[in-house]
Amino acid sequence: MNVNIDKSWKDLLESEFEKPYFEKLVKFVKQEYNSFTCYPKGSQIFAAFEYCNFEDVKVVIIGQDPYHGPGQAHGLCFSVNEGMAHPPSLVNIFKEIESDLGIPYPASGNLERWANQGVLLLNATLTVRAREAGSHQNKGWETFTDEVIKKISDKKEGVVFMLWGGYARKKGNSIDRSKHLVLETGHPSPLSANRGLWFGNKHFSKADTYLRKQGKTPVKW
Repeated sequence: MNVNIDKSWKDLLESEFEKPYFEKLVKFVKQEYNSFTCYPKGSQIFAAFEYCNFEDVKVVIIGQDPYHGPGQAHGLCFSVNEGMAHPPSLVNIFKEIESDLGIPYPASGNLERWANQGVLLLNATLTVRAREAGSHQNKGWETFTDEVIKKISDKKEGVVFMLWGGYARKKGNSIDRSKHLVLETGHPSPLSANRGLWFGNKHFSKADTYLRKQGKTPVKW
């Protein structure tokens, strides 16, 4: 099956595209996009892999599924298109960066600037029906993204994995913690953050310290 994805990833994941679950998933996604409004737009479904090729991955942030409101999702977890209001989770992410690193709260919620530095912004589910959170879960995307995480863990060294909330932590079961840094905390959503499970985690400074020790360039958050 021909999937439009960066060559560095295509070479790595080619065998997944031929599996029955993936063919079934593609059929489902096409049907959904033909019948309903879905996000992100078709050309951006694999955007996380386009902005960050396999060789450059040094940080992985795992989200759940894309934003389901108009004009928000563009294929990178937690990120919104230029000019869009910042969703609550993204607001809390930026507040933690400001507190942790002293970086002023940014005007833009578009995280392409992170992806271009080797941050893979990976949702567990890459598509969603408009205004229906979780509507494309358990259709095969999770199997695919589990394999992506496993490939990164197996074939690379010294990657920082940021697992925020119980759902993301479960996605991290295949990560080899003897050769990667796994940072875990609560989800940045207001529900979790207001219970004291997000702020003060210092994941961003911890990631940069680790990357420096690995001889890698820290991320300009």
